[in-house]
Amino acid sequence: MFHKIEIMTSMALLVAIVILVSIAAVTRAIGMPIIWSVEIAQLLFVWLCMFAADIALQEKRHFGLLILLDNLNPKLRRLVEIFNLLVLMSLLTLLFFYAIKNVQLMHPRLVGATQMHASLIHGSMVVGLALLFRTMASQLNTLIRHRGNN
Repeated sequence: MFHKIEIMTSMALLVAIVILVSIAAVTRAIGMPIIWSVEIAQLLFVWLCMFAADIALQEKRHFGLLILLDNLNPKLRRLVEIFNLLVLMSLLTLLFFYAIKNVQLMHPRLVGATQMHASLIHGSMVVGLALLFRTMASQLNTLIRHRGNN
């Protein structure tokens, strides 16, 4: 269910970005630019990137080094994958706490013409890191439970 929600949210963000940039291009061409369009497009794009990274990780299409893993026997491969996930989850946890501090620091800052709080942009990192951690925890759980299938 969460996967479908993330895909639908990502598609909606992409459509919104395309529409916003198109409208901004047309209004700029006729001499009446929308001054806040770039800021809103950047906000939407950052959120889209975080959702897209999690979707790619869920579908195992995220960047990975498989050359080493492809040459290992299934049992050793599983152990290396578990180790990798544990290391990555540790790093995500560390980044998550710094991302929270960053959101708190950025909240008082206002962005350009929109005067929106910068924490709206930086909040995408907190949400994105939490989603990535959830995905990796699910993958780790699957690897540990299905040890006899390899």
